[in-house]
Amino acid sequence: MKTQHTRTSSFVLLLILLFTQIAQAQVSETGQTGKNYISTGMPILLIAPDARAGGMGDVGVATRPDAYSSHWNGAKYAFIENSFGLSTTYTPWLRNLGVGDMNLIYLGGYGQINKRSTLALSLTYFSLGDIESTNEFGDSQGNMHPNEFALDGTYAMRLGDNFSIAATGRWNHSDLTNGQDVDNQSTKAANSIAADFGVYYQEKMTNGKEFALGLLISNLGAKLSYSDDDTRKEFLPANLRLGGRYTMDIDSYNQVSAMLDINKLLVPTPPVKEDGESTADYTRRYNDYTNTGSVQGALQALYDAPGGMKEKLQELQFSVGAEYWYNHTFAARAGYFYEHANKGGRRYLTVGAGIRYNVFTIDLSYLVPTTKFSTNPLSNTVRISLSVDFARGSLSSSKEGESSSINL
Repeated sequence: MKTQHTRTSSFVLLLILLFTQIAQAQVSETGQTGKNYISTGMPILLIAPDARAGGMGDVGVATRPDAYSSHWNGAKYAFIENSFGLSTTYTPWLRNLGVGDMNLIYLGGYGQINKRSTLALSLTYFSLGDIESTNEFGDSQGNMHPNEFALDGTYAMRLGDNFSIAATGRWNHSDLTNGQDVDNQSTKAANSIAADFGVYYQEKMTNGKEFALGLLISNLGAKLSYSDDDTRKEFLPANLRLGGRYTMDIDSYNQVSAMLDINKLLVPTPPVKEDGESTADYTRRYNDYTNTGSVQGALQALYDAPGGMKEKLQELQFSVGAEYWYNHTFAARAGYFYEHANKGGRRYLTVGAGIRYNVFTIDLSYLVPTTKFSTNPLSNTVRISLSVDFARGSLSSSKEGESSSINL
């Protein structure tokens, strides 16, 4: 039986998801806090699905190709050295708040068509647990089972010895109310089709050094509509990710890598009420904002911040990570994620470790917020990944970034 605390925590989260736009409008209209958050639907599409990246500050656009490349940059699949692989992840959600029935599950797989082309499929499923629904008189209306999932397919192709591209198609489904009325308004599950476009470049240099660059535009697609009359619409978390990696073999036993990712949401910035502007004029501008199409919004996101270039730079998110391998057997990882206080204020350290034996690799990661105002659903949560390498023709011991994964 679910505890009242669990039901209450889940219900509060559901309200946050449903009414983000309303809260955003209130913050923007006051113009007093300096905070102007960009809100989207289905933020799970940006959550790291693997413990390896989770231990390095959520970097991944230019890391070594692995079974999770469809999330970070599908173009990396074109350089993967295994013929096929499978992956699955189970991530507990809000465990530090005592919530026990919310989780994120990831399933994926890839297969090489030839030496230059690779296909991949993945499924991301997010469950908000069981929520007891009541009417205004406190009478039970049964339990809701809100959930979201995304199903995608990726095709990656190598265009040369060092360069590759990829395209991903994705179907998104978000059911937060199970069709029940909210504020006397009928609701429905929202569906959307989106796409990713990625490019990847890697070059092996002398003395065991390697350099890589990656770029990914993700979740570019139709907005999510939660009502029959299409009055409740949310932008997908369209995102631009750019990053690089530098790997160096210190000697035959020791290897280090340093990585940096920069993220920018391709979602327009909400307007702020100007001095002397009437409420009616501001409401009209805000309605224009909410009615902006996804492609137009992605273009506006590059220049439309009310605070000009200063605010636009505040919308950049930074991830830095480092990874050390000893004899391709033991790994130590660390990372840091930074987001400006006016755009959410998420800041956290991550640490991780890995051990590889024969065909198996076990990775662990742990996330620690660095400010009391920085909250994260994975705070103080350990994630564990078990990886198995499927080599061409038979199982063999894996090298870094060359294993398919089974995560627990």
